[in-house]
Amino acid sequence: MKSIKGPAIFLAQFIDDSEPFNNLKNICNYMADLGYKGVQIPSWDGRMIDLQKAAESKTYADEIAGTVKEAGLEITELSTHLQGQLVAVHPAYNELFDGFAPANLKGDLQGKTDWAIQQLKYAAKASHNLGLTAHATFSGALMWHTVYPWPQRPAGLVDTGFDELAKRWVPILDEFDKYGVDVCYELHPGEDLHDGVTFEMFLDKVKGHQRANILYDPSHFVLQCLDYLQFIDIYHERIKMFHVKDAEFNPSGKQGVYGGYQGWVERAGRFRSLGDGQVDFSGIFSKLSQYNFDGWAVLEWECAIKHPEQGAAEGAPFIDSHIIRVTEKAFDDFAGTGADEAFNKKILGI
Repeated sequence: MKSIKGPAIFLAQFIDDSEPFNNLKNICNYMADLGYKGVQIPSWDGRMIDLQKAAESKTYADEIAGTVKEAGLEITELSTHLQGQLVAVHPAYNELFDGFAPANLKGDLQGKTDWAIQQLKYAAKASHNLGLTAHATFSGALMWHTVYPWPQRPAGLVDTGFDELAKRWVPILDEFDKYGVDVCYELHPGEDLHDGVTFEMFLDKVKGHQRANILYDPSHFVLQCLDYLQFIDIYHERIKMFHVKDAEFNPSGKQGVYGGYQGWVERAGRFRSLGDGQVDFSGIFSKLSQYNFDGWAVLEWECAIKHPEQGAAEGAPFIDSHIIRVTEKAFDDFAGTGADEAFNKKILGI
């Protein structure tokens, strides 16, 4: 068995124009002081990284890695959550996602998609230049507006939707394959890939592409009432990344999974700081260790109540306390008798 690496932290929720969250050097020093050993970098924020430059210049990529290393940290992965979302967008959501792309593409659905696909290809080369082997992203969504359909979906709609999704992603997956990097989809409501069944349908359409993998985040499964421990048993071979994120689901006589259009504080399902929710992290770390997951345990902090700085400070020791130093020998070796083939046959009476 192998031990999980960590603790690490996703920087997206902490970036700000004020110090120490305003540039990569400062934020890395801040996180290192809290006890983190790695950072996951959002590639859409120029205060952290110039993605195209990291793809086109190994020297620049080395400078980024050097900045992180000077703080005593490692880069765990890059993220293209925002760009990945734009790979597939239903026209009804066009304007809602304008903020995810350059201002000159405002309202240009095809332009945003083309830009996003190129961004993902930059991310493949940039990851390679940084010595990374996994990458975090979203799948985007063409079918989310039909997730709980009325009227019923037209026959063949889902099949056609996944055909189109695969058509857009296969060239991206091939680019990542060229550089030896896994694409890890965060299975998330709002994405066409949001649970095990949808991931399987996509995997079938991309013909089992070896680079199509999973970013495991139990918080999104809690809010879907999905068995997130059994999920690891089923999909562990495709789980290449891990977001340590807590959540709670408290349905009432008034609302359930869909949340009644309420804000985060008033919803039945809420993201919470580590330890404040309902996720069984002891079970998760045990399962992942059992299946030899040796990637990073990365805190993705989101909470409807707690301040982010408190969440970050509490997150590192929480993750550290859950990382299992896997054993190198069986616990009952002290009672071993030793054996050879002849002795085994004697025991069996043969």
